[in-house]
Amino acid sequence: MNNYSTDVSTPLESLPEQQSTKTFETLFVNEFTDGLIGPESEFLGPLRDGGTIIATTAPGCWGPMLTPAIKGTQEVTKPVYIEGAEVGDAVIIEVQSIQMTSLATASGVEERIVDRYISDPFLKVKCPGCGKLHPQTYVEGIGPQSIRCATCQTPTAPVKMANGYTVAFDDQQEVALTVGKEGTRKVASEPESYLRLPENSIQNPVVRLASSDVVGVATRMRPFIAELGTVPSKQIPASNNAGDTGRALFKAPLDMRLTEQELREHCTDGHLHTPHLREGAVLICPVRVKGAGVYIGDIHALQGAGGVAGHAPSVSGIVQLKISVLKKADVSGPVLFPLLEDLPPLAKPLTREENRQAREISEDYQLKQIEESFPVSVVGTGASLNEATANAIARMSILTNMSIEEVKNRLTICGGIEVGRMPGLIVATAQFPKTVLKQAKVFKIARKQYNRY
Repeated sequence: MNNYSTDVSTPLESLPEQQSTKTFETLFVNEFTDGLIGPESEFLGPLRDGGTIIATTAPGCWGPMLTPAIKGTQEVTKPVYIEGAEVGDAVIIEVQSIQMTSLATASGVEERIVDRYISDPFLKVKCPGCGKLHPQTYVEGIGPQSIRCATCQTPTAPVKMANGYTVAFDDQQEVALTVGKEGTRKVASEPESYLRLPENSIQNPVVRLASSDVVGVATRMRPFIAELGTVPSKQIPASNNAGDTGRALFKAPLDMRLTEQELREHCTDGHLHTPHLREGAVLICPVRVKGAGVYIGDIHALQGAGGVAGHAPSVSGIVQLKISVLKKADVSGPVLFPLLEDLPPLAKPLTREENRQAREISEDYQLKQIEESFPVSVVGTGASLNEATANAIARMSILTNMSIEEVKNRLTICGGIEVGRMPGLIVATAQFPKTVLKQAKVFKIARKQYNRY
């Protein structure tokens, strides 16, 4: 029988000592952090190895950016303690379902307001009126001046939209349309009806900005989870838990500052923002702290490769994940098994006819055996796309125990490099032999994901 709970907060440090602590088969998560995640966070659970998380998620990026009380650009769920997950293990996260609950949202290119923050608008927000750090705010009216300090009533959001839009969705969640001023004002005046923020979310609704610079653009929807992973081994903002966005911490205020070496040592690259993480995908994440601390951020309704605007339409939603522990797995960063249709053309397994043609070639050239291979995707991050690519290749080399040179060859002839997010997150995909994937402990996942037996 499944165990259910909506209030299971338990501090991480007390869990190992509480032998009678209930282990959950299914855990409902509807609580959020203040934007910081790490070993000091309050963990929920514990969740049984192989158990299920059902979580309500809040929009990321713009809503938290407009809410000084949230330290970072993400409002993520409290992390979940996974039973049996130890440092040096990995966790397998199967994305079983993604359900958007927002009917409309807003996004755009940001412009920083220099007198409203110290060093970084996402790390130290300062009210320009009373000088309070991370002040409580309220919303009055609509437009760029609508978010105000609760102490002195001064407009205090540290960013505004240099060029923005409000986008609405059809009932089937298949098509999106940027609306005009009349529609934008309607959404801005009724954020509860359209954005549908979760009950425990504290973010100010981005639709209140009433942005309508881009009007009448129709596009397809491809919902995915933009923020998903395990907590880093040092307390940092969720939005900086990656090898590219985390570089902002190099010059951050002292209480948040990290060196490049510390960032690589502690981060888990949970700040993904790659469209590959759709319903049906599988993600493997490194475990940096006991219990892993699986957390979930926002859903993006859609995003083109690269996310070049810096932000994409972020929505409220409900996700269901199955979590399993992969013991002693040499996973230095996120490993992905996207949907078959999302793989690069050369990385897709050959069809039956293509295999027949390959066998004919092998006979002509007296080759006795053709490699039985499966695709694997690895996430790489860095200061630039070149550095991110090098990072992914190194991680793929570690995972497969193959040389850098062979990994490069496989990426060229049976794989590819895809941009997940600018300035430096890529997804490298290539096919590898069954024997290699068995040694890496990921063969069963690859076989199940791509229906090869």
